Amino acid sequence: MRDDFDVTRLSLLPVNRSPLEAALDLGFAKLLERITPPFPELMDPRKTPVDFLPYLAADRGVSEWNPDAPEEEKRLTVELAWPTKRQAGTRRALENAVKGLQLIPEVVAWHERTPRGEPYSFTVRAFSDRPYTEEIDERLDRRIADARSERDTLSVSVGLSAFGTHYIGAATFCGELATIYPIDIEGVSASGVTYRGAGHYAVETTTIYPQVP
Repeated sequence: MRDDFDVTRLSLLPVNRSPLEAALDLGFAKLLERITPPFPELMDPRKTPVDFLPYLAADRGVSEWNPDAPEEEKRLTVELAWPTKRQAGTRRALENAVKGLQLIPEVVAWHERTPRGEPYSFTVRAFSDRPYTEEIDERLDRRIADARSERDTLSVSVGLSAFGTHYIGAATFCGELATIYPIDIEGVSASGVTYRGAGHYAVETTTIYPQVP
């Protein structure tokens, strides 16, 4: 067997490896090079198979997870998990906590109010254009609790919004009524030929009975 390649560059086997072990190691390495690594897409919340999402969520430390949630919500939750943890205690983390449930966030800090509110207080509003249930409300509270700072005091409210197309219709019916009377002018007369007709219609009925002996 020829050993004209630099095995030390390709193998992790010890120097006392046999030629067979070296050949198998190289052969398997060549086979593995033909396989496209699945990890880039597997670790991407937007591209990973939906069945792998729970494992990816566990890997990223997602504590609030609903297996019956829509697929888009699951992907969004996993995608925002690390940014929320890295920025915990900030406005961005509170916004991400709301966005993860496919809600629209509106966060106002105490120094943005007029007049100013209590220091380290936030007003968090979540707008939803979907049916909002008590379960979603509880999940929102848990996610916000994980994203807030211990010193912060929060006021959380939910606004329901509806979008649609409005149609306005109107109808009108117009008509005119005209009455025409014959002209009656005094002193005007009309003359013409008079025709008369008569008719006569006569019927005779004769009944013949058989002779009776």
